[in-house]
Order: sequence, then structure tokens, then C-alpha cells
Amino acid sequence: MKVIKHGHACLELIQNDERIIIDPGAYTEPLANIKGVRAVVITHSHDDHCFEEQLSRLRADNPDLRIYGTAEVCARLSEFNTLTVRHGDFIQEGPFQLEFFGDLHQEIHRSIPLLQNCGVMVNDGLYYPGDSYTQPDRRVELLACPASAPWLRVGDVMDFIAAVKPKRSFATHNALLSEIGHTLYNSRIKASTEVVGGSFEFLRVGDSTEV
Repeated sequence: MKVIKHGHACLELIQNDERIIIDPGAYTEPLANIKGVRAVVITHSHDDHCFEEQLSRLRADNPDLRIYGTAEVCARLSEFNTLTVRHGDFIQEGPFQLEFFGDLHQEIHRSIPLLQNCGVMVNDGLYYPGDSYTQPDRRVELLACPASAPWLRVGDVMDFIAAVKPKRSFATHNALLSEIGHTLYNSRIKASTEVVGGSFEFLRVGDSTEV
């Protein structure tokens, strides 16, 4: 399966010329003229992950597009074809097996209500937690690791990697970082991944890897 890193927290997964898009939000470059998209997975309802303009572009090229998301996501996107997912759900979408983990977004501050959040494992290879440190129930082949956010502390990211023990990792959720910030946070993700016997790669927007 090919994994393309788009802006911020958005990933494009390709298997047998079919595609899944994860979290096409407002901080991601416009996703236009992408065909063969079977479905979109949206981990939670924040604009940097869930953005109607992006979804309308994708639907224009893929009229049968289905969107998988939390109940809050599906309520927000009532004009689209949606299906609510919860922790423990398995869905086969063409060549993609989707498995969902977790219930809640990481706390930003006690004064801000928590949102629903559901991470996703794809084809038992790629794991993307959304805005959470939810751990899957087995070792991960490739971890899309959040690198920067209002809710994120680098020490917590390092603990998350130590618990998940990915064989490989790359940084995502990183549109807010400068080049200096990328260097700093990537170095921590890389070191933490190597401690558990894995390897790290830095994917810029448009770069890809395989899993």
C-alpha cells in the first residue's frame, strides 16, 4: 500500500489503483482531481481534519464517496454520505481493511469540552491515531505520529511511541511547525522510534512511502 503525505494531517492511501483519504482538513492543500477514492476517514470534527470544501472537491470527482467518522463528524456532515464508526469496528472498503480505535480527542485544556476521536488502522499496517494517544492492541508496522498541536507535549509523544513500538514512523499533524520546529520534533520522534528498534522517515508534503 502506498502512503502519500499531504498537508498537515491528511494522508492518501493507494492500493490496486483505489484510494482512501484520511483527514482532509482546512490546513491541507486543496485536494482536486483525485479519482478512484472509495472513501474518506475523518477521525474527529475539528476543521484541520474535517472541512466541507475539501470533501466537496473529492465528491465532485468521486460521486459515490462514503465518509467514515465519529457520530459528531457525521452530524456535522449531514449533506454527505456518512457512516458512523466506533472503537472496535472493522470495515472492508474494497482493498482496504479499516479498524477503529479509541473514543476521545486528547485534552487541550480543562475549559474546552472534549470531542469524539477515533484512530484508524489500515490493512493491519498503517496506524494513525488522529488527535489522541490511543494505542492499538498490537505492534504497528508504520505509525503516522502527531508532531505538533495545542494538545501535544513532546514528552507525551515519546511515551506514546515507547508504548506502540512501531517498526517505522513518520511525522504528521505538523503544519504549524517552522523548519526549526520540524528538525526539533522529528529528532525526538526519530530517537524514540529507534529506541524500540524502529526507523523514522520525514515525509514532506507530496512525499510517499510503502507499507
